[in-house]
Amino acid sequence: MSKHFTAQACISIEAKVGSVWKALVDPALIKRYLYGTQVVSDWKVGSPISYRGVWEGKPYEDKGRILEMEIGRLLKTSYWSAFSGLPDSPENYSTVTYSLAVGEATTLTVTQDNIPSEEGRAQAEGNWRMVLQALKELLEN
Repeated sequence: MSKHFTAQACISIEAKVGSVWKALVDPALIKRYLYGTQVVSDWKVGSPISYRGVWEGKPYEDKGRILEMEIGRLLKTSYWSAFSGLPDSPENYSTVTYSLAVGEATTLTVTQDNIPSEEGRAQAEGNWRMVLQALKELLEN
């Protein structure tokens, strides 16, 4: 069995937890911080979620399912990307978990598991840091 890696990124956002949560599930807001991605889901546990857009001139459609949801606290989805170069089969899906914690600010932690290489883990962490920074800037400005 091959070793898989987990990426994690965390950010503190000076915004109410409800605002951060809305940014995680509102397609119009997601499009503003997630590279123009169009997200489609009904946000119910078990339902599909798709991510469509253009990256470096190439159209893509990534997908998954809503696995778990606790409004204002936790969103967990499965996730597969054609950019991974892996077949669309269950063993090639990651689980992406968005966890919110409230303190003086709202802390958002994103974890993505089942990444097949250390290089992929580092790339995913860098990507998540950029996404979270864009989300922070959107909500704080």
